[in-house]
Amino acid sequence: MANSNSNRKLVPEAMGALEKFKYEVASEVGVNLKDGYNGDISAKDAGRIGGNMVRKLIQQAESQMK
Repeated sequence: MANSNSNRKLVPEAMGALEKFKYEVASEVGVNLKDGYNGDISAKDAGRIGGNMVRKLIQQAESQMK
């Protein structure tokens, strides 16, 4: 049976860079993340962080396609 975990990293070597990117984006949108567990932030704030991360990654991919 295939692994159904959609959160697995396709490039495990990028985990550190993605973590750093998450903290940068959180800072940009005004959400204070602490080292370690951040399960106490609101779903709205988590969505803002994730949405902005995706937006920036898409912009980067599109600019590389030019």
